[in-house]
Amino acid sequence: MPVLADNKKAYYNYQILEEFEAGLVLSGPEVKAAKLGHINLKGSFVSISPEGAVIKNMHISPYLKAKIAQINYEPAKTRQLLLNKQEIDHLIGKNQEKGLTIVPLSVYTTRRLVKVKIALVKGKKEFDKRQTIKQRDTNREIARKLKNRF
Repeated sequence: MPVLADNKKAYYNYQILEEFEAGLVLSGPEVKAAKLGHINLKGSFVSISPEGAVIKNMHISPYLKAKIAQINYEPAKTRQLLLNKQEIDHLIGKNQEKGLTIVPLSVYTTRRLVKVKIALVKGKKEFDKRQTIKQRDTNREIARKLKNRF
């Protein structure tokens, strides 16, 4: 399961409540570009409606080796997500709660399929972010001391 792209800022800016796996509808050249790692999740988010889920502002660069020139290709277009009906209904209900949103965490491949890990998240306050940094530094210090001990 090689990871093609990570949204590292999501782990820092948000508290993750629930995670879901969704399929991603892409064209052929988009799949090849994504598998080469030409994908960026910065600033992307998920929008849910009763018809389905879509991911917005996910940037996939054009695949330059495509034989058919990609005329009028839009790198940050809206792309369809594949979720089952129960997951969509659950996310619609949770998304209407105040302070909750849905963001993509990572894009990866499973066999030959491109999947997206999305999460229901709640924004962190500034002091929560400082606490995260402090905890990360403490864990790094402990690991360093344990490594030097042996």
